[in-house]
Parts: sequence; C-alpha cells; structure tokens
Amino acid sequence: MAQSPGAPLPHRSVANIRSTPGGAGHHHQTGGPSTPLRPIPSNFGSPSGLRADDEIIIVEFGTRKLQVGFSGDPAPRGCVWFNPDQQRRVGDFRKWQRTDHQDQEWKSAAAWGLWGRDHELWQADVRAVDLGLVGDKIERTLREAFTKYMLIDSRPRRMVCVLPSGLPIPHLSAALDTIFSRFQPPTISLLSSPLAVAVGAGVRSALVVDLGWSETVVTSVYEYREVGSRRSVRGGRMLVERTHDTLSKHLPEREKETGNDAADGPRQYFLSFEECNDIATRLVWCKPRTDPSAAAQPSSEGLPTVHEQDEAESQYPSAPRETGTIRIPLKSCQSPLTLELPFDALAEPCESAFFESQYLHSSFDDHELPLHLLVYRSLLQLPLDVRAICMSRIIFTGGCSSVLGLRKRIFDEVAHLVRERGWDPVHGVKVDQLRANPKLKRKGARQANDGPTGVSSSSFSQPGGSEGEDGVWHDAANTVPEVDPVEEQLKRGADKRPRVQGELRAIESLGAWSGASLATHLKAPAIAAVDREIWLQHGAAGASRASDVDHKTQRQSLGPGGLMRGSAAGSAWTLGIWGVN
Repeated sequence: MAQSPGAPLPHRSVANIRSTPGGAGHHHQTGGPSTPLRPIPSNFGSPSGLRADDEIIIVEFGTRKLQVGFSGDPAPRGCVWFNPDQQRRVGDFRKWQRTDHQDQEWKSAAAWGLWGRDHELWQADVRAVDLGLVGDKIERTLREAFTKYMLIDSRPRRMVCVLPSGLPIPHLSAALDTIFSRFQPPTISLLSSPLAVAVGAGVRSALVVDLGWSETVVTSVYEYREVGSRRSVRGGRMLVERTHDTLSKHLPEREKETGNDAADGPRQYFLSFEECNDIATRLVWCKPRTDPSAAAQPSSEGLPTVHEQDEAESQYPSAPRETGTIRIPLKSCQSPLTLELPFDALAEPCESAFFESQYLHSSFDDHELPLHLLVYRSLLQLPLDVRAICMSRIIFTGGCSSVLGLRKRIFDEVAHLVRERGWDPVHGVKVDQLRANPKLKRKGARQANDGPTGVSSSSFSQPGGSEGEDGVWHDAANTVPEVDPVEEQLKRGADKRPRVQGELRAIESLGAWSGASLATHLKAPAIAAVDREIWLQHGAAGASRASDVDHKTQRQSLGPGGLMRGSAAGSAWTLGIWGVN
C-alpha cells in the first residue's frame, strides 16, 4: 500500500521522541536525557573469557588428596582423594564383579610391600617412584576436579600451587611438567604449606606442627619466613599400620593362617587397607597424659577439698567402672566376622605410633623422635626472641590432627618437658648431680637465673653523707630525655595491643588452602613464580643452582602487588626453598 507524499513518515515521529545529537528533530530537544552512541563489538564472546585473566586457581597438593578452588574463596570448591579406582581403564568392571580371587588382591600387593601405596600420590623415597605415573595421577585428578567441582572450560588460567617445603625436586618437576603441558597456564606461583597455614591463622609467626601421612614436620615461621624445620617418620601411615596390628591381635587364630611360614619373610597383613584406614579415622583415640608425681604429692596450700556425697554411697563403696566394649564388623578377612574388643584397646595404636612412652628419649634416632620431643627440640633450637613468639602460636594441622585427644596430649607433654627441663639443652643424671652439689653453691652466690643485680642508691653516696657534693651525677640521673619526633611518628602507627609471647599457647588455623587463597587475593609476593615458556625450554635446570639460592632474598612481606608479578621472560628466577632440596 503506497503512502501519500504529504503524510509524515513513521520514523520521523520516533525521532522526535528520542533524538540524537545532530540528527533529525534535534532542535525540538530541550535538554532532556539522551542515549549516547556506542560502538557495537564485532564478536560476541562468552563473559567467562573476560574473567579468565582475573581468575586464579589455587591447587593444594597432599600425599593422599588434592584440593582446588578460586582465589578469594574461604574454602576449596572440591577435594579429590587418590585411590585405586582412578587407575581403572575403559571396560574394567572388576569393581562390580566381586569374586573371591579379586577380594584378596590386596594381599598380593601387601606381600610386595605395596599395602596402601595405591592411595598415595608420591612417596618420600624417589628412587623407586615412577614419575610418569605421578604425572598421570595429577592430570586425571585435576581434570576430575575442574569438571566436577570448578565447572570451568579449558581456557588457560594462572595457578598457585601450595606444596610442602620439603618436596623433592623430581616430584616438583613432574607436577609442573604435567600442569604446564596439559593445562597451559601462563605462570605458576609456588607457596609453602607452613607459610600458608600461618596466614590462614592470621599471624606472622607460628610453630606449624603438620601431622601428615608419611611424616610429621615441625616448621618454625618467623615474620612470614621459614627459619627452622624438623621431621619424624611418625605419621598417618604408621598409625594405620599400628591399627592393623591391634586388630590382628584380637582376631581368631583361624583368620591368621597363611601359606608363608618363614619367620624372616615379608610382613603379613590380615585386613585390607581400606578397613584399617576407616577404623583409624573414625574410632582411634588418644589417652590424656597421666602424671603420677602430681597425684603422689600432697597439696601445699591448706587442707584438701572435701567433695559432698550421699551418706548411703559412702557406706557402700562403688565398684570400679568397667570399660566398655565395641563391636567392629570386618569384611576383608578370610571369613567376615564381627570383632568385639575393649574400647581402651583403640587407644593403643595412637600411643605406640606417636609417643612410645615406655622407652627412654635417648633410644630414638633423630628421624623417629616422638612428637612431643620433636616439638620441644624444635623450640629449643630457635633463638630466644623467635622462640618466645613461636611458642605462643602453636598450630596443629594435617590429617592426623583430627584424632580425638591427640593435640591436647602433645601440648601437655611439651608443657611438662618445659617445666621439667626448662630451656637448657644440657640435661641428664650427671647434670642434675652437678647442680645439686652443695660444694659448688657458695653462700650468698647469685644464680644465673636470678636476673641482674639491682643497684641501690646508697652505693653512690659519699662517705660524708652529703648528697649535694655530687651534683653532676644527680643532674644526669634526673634529666628527662628529649622528645624525638621521628620516634613519636613511628609509635603512632605501631600496634599498641599487648603482644602475647613467652607462654605456651595453641591457636587454630583455617588451613593451608584458605591461607593461600587469602594471600593470593591480597596480591602478596610468592616465594617462586615460574613462567611457562621458560619452564618448557629449560625445566628445573633453568632456575638458579642450589648454591645460588639465598634465603635472605626470600623474606617477603604482605605488600601490594607482588604475588602474580611473575618473572619476565629471560630474567633470573629461582625455585626458592625447593631449590635446595
């Protein structure tokens, strides 16, 4: 239908309502709001692509699990445990086709010393470790975590890896090779687990006691820097093995019949690793510390307190309380049964794995110290000022820290050692006899621990007794120091709250992953930042040599703009504390 020449066009009326500068109808606009012209982008991409450069993925590696999440989150998005099911291939239906032969497969693995090794990512002994298998486990676990928990695409993103400070270079190289080649991140920053735990607790200095799987590591952190580390082989693996030994003692003799009768043969396992690990996680507990000397010593302050009780109860003394029993169903032995044993027996694995109080302290090597002695010696080797700060900020972390009563037992044992020995590294029977020798004690002699000797005013007085003769001395003593403006400005910005130090105290932490997420979100400098192009060209050999690593340069503060700065192409970089392992 044709329109008459004199009729107004429809778009003309629209232009009069909403006009643009320089267009038709602009002279009718009287200063009203107008929408400016914006260039339309030629490509419409996903909004996630714009945020990919800002998203930083935090990955925490452990011996038995891996945690992932985004920077700035309070907790990880997902946690994936390593287990034999991850090593199954396509078409492997043995998990659903249970037979008697397949139920006993763990026994053949245990005969070769591989009991529980399929549940670990790596071992401390790198001589018999297949690094290619370690890389495949890391790749499969990361892909499962990204797909199931993170819900992200394959776009390259920057990563931060939280690793133990004692991780060997072959394991570190296998992990970085896998991540750089499979996931294509531009840079990877490395953070130490003890340092991240301290950040997660909100402190600058701490004594981090990591009750891990393969070993227990005590690390001293002072002003965001590791200043000392000691380790012991007592950890979760030993706890699970001692749990197996406790359960096997209560098994019937018919369940212990094996084909190997050699006394010097490999160690025999009668239960599977999964069952022993489940019992150690859910049922094993730790006894509190018993101090027989405190019960034998009478109270020195007045009469003992008398508790009120019913007269009928006093006439009939109560019988000793019977310890309860617990029933544990076992399915991995030769014939499934329900084992009934005393509840106190479940405290034996923790006692023998972590303490072994029946032996003298001199009977242990440096790599197998009980946990309370390990913590005490770690504090003893620190300088005086560092020890005063770290002993008031003891942090227990790791998988074994969830054992009921274990953390309190370690803390009480350390407090008892401090009261008994003090901070003197020399101890023994002869030392006690030397200190108790009356011939070495002079009358009125001042002990070393009594503190400095005070100065009395009478020692400066003149024999005549006139104080006015020494006018210069009294003027110097009573002079008020001048006010320093620089010192006054420094005191204004200083924290005036009382600083807790010099007393034993345990604090809580959010964990290594949460501490790394907080440090990354605040853009704190990392210990080491590895560029992808440099790593693919040179690998671990491209970093500074072990002799060139200077620990003084690794001391960083939580200042602005440092974590993801990385190392520019061609610049010198180092693996930090991992370069000397």
